[in-house]
Amino acid sequence: MNIEITLVPYEEKTVLYNLIQLYRYDSSEFDGHVLNNHGLYLYKYFDHQWTDEYRRPFLVKVDGEIAGFVLISLDVPKEYMKLSTAEKTNTISEFFIMRKYRRKGVGRKVAYSLFEQYCGVWEVRQTFANKSAYEFWKQVITQFKETNFYDEQLIQDEKWNGPVFVFDSIKS
Repeated sequence: MNIEITLVPYEEKTVLYNLIQLYRYDSSEFDGHVLNNHGLYLYKYFDHQWTDEYRRPFLVKVDGEIAGFVLISLDVPKEYMKLSTAEKTNTISEFFIMRKYRRKGVGRKVAYSLFEQYCGVWEVRQTFANKSAYEFWKQVITQFKETNFYDEQLIQDEKWNGPVFVFDSIKS
């Protein structure tokens, strides 16, 4: 199985938009997102993926077929983080692997590749209701070998309700 992770160029943003529709539909049972009057899910920060210097939109392909996407933010200042006290932290904003590729190691390989490519402190948040995503991230992060720090806490306040993982990825 050949897994590719590539940046989504602005000219191909429609591909990412379409995948976000699948992602929002898939996660709507957990996060309460609703369709707009045109039958679409909105994503507030969609165009920001190409205008904000710290954002990175990635497309995931398996054997040449589109398999998902990942949106990350790099070097986010500590005042925007829930748990991380590092000066700058990387975050997974959105992570979506299509159902036909789940439980085959694709998500794990994608996550590890990004953690290794962008070494530093990471913060990963999950909505409280999405138990399968929680289990995925807990397993992926605790089994990641290139780290020397890990913390997990449940945050319940006006801005966030769910588990938050913080760890660092280091060069081996």
